[in-house]
Amino acid sequence: MRSSLTHRHVEVFRAVMTAGSVTGAAAALSTSQPTVSRELSRMESLLRLALFDRVRGRLQPTAQAYALFEEVQRSYAGLERVADTALRLRQFTQGQLSLACLPAFAHALLPGACARFQVAHAGVSVSVNPYESPLLEERLAAQAHDLGVAEHDGALAGAQASLLLELDEVAVLPAGHPLAARRRLAASDFAGQAFVSFHPRDRYRQRVDKVFAEAGVDRRLAVETDNAVAVCAMVRHGLGLAIVNPLTALALASEGAGIVVRPLAFHIPFRVFAVRPAHRPGNPLVARFQVALAAECAALGQAVARAWGGGSRRPA
Repeated sequence: MRSSLTHRHVEVFRAVMTAGSVTGAAAALSTSQPTVSRELSRMESLLRLALFDRVRGRLQPTAQAYALFEEVQRSYAGLERVADTALRLRQFTQGQLSLACLPAFAHALLPGACARFQVAHAGVSVSVNPYESPLLEERLAAQAHDLGVAEHDGALAGAQASLLLELDEVAVLPAGHPLAARRRLAASDFAGQAFVSFHPRDRYRQRVDKVFAEAGVDRRLAVETDNAVAVCAMVRHGLGLAIVNPLTALALASEGAGIVVRPLAFHIPFRVFAVRPAHRPGNPLVARFQVALAAECAALGQAVARAWGGGSRRPA
């Protein structure tokens, strides 16, 4: 009996639930009220469920109707996603580009790269999808995006990585902190200081911890969080010092975020890689976007050099 249920029955049911009346449903479907009533009765008979109570000539949905409507809505949401995708494909006839990156790059690198790219490719739709590691690596290995921007080349299955930029991590301090008087911070300067860290699974957290362990420096680990923007927000509120990537530090310091940035007397390298999934269908826009990405990396490397000295150890 379930096999006799048709899409038309579901369409009529959804229209009645959405419009709130047979009259409204008939108008939405460009059909007659008797037709809507007949289709509803047929649906109830097929399902062996009372979907509506007839009260003074009006239909009142039952609890079963509301439960069924939730499932119908989920199905239509899937169809609407398909329709939205088709619409985007029609609207952006010059192409689409799907990017995956760490949240830090969505904030401090890709906006500039996208702006450069759009100058020459204004009709292209660019989708920027931030993921924390290791989800980023999983998405790239699954060939889910045209291009990835990552902090390490790792051993990514089914992907090819190329180095775009290499800088050093920097220290961020709350504005007015006594250590802001120093031009460069040594590991010993952090002794006894409250410190804002990434979570223990983070690669940079592990590198930072190793540096301080080898230097015999104990910090007071005050707060842990999962991305550089959040770390800097914690620092701005006086919760401690931190070590973050220079791109995020540059973006936030230039926005007057209440933080001070200082270079380190020791090296913790920060690298930017472009990652191309090896088995995803070729997209000619990828190479063009990589040109814009490399140009933005070069500009940011120069900006870091002007702000705190040093700069890129490998031209982008």
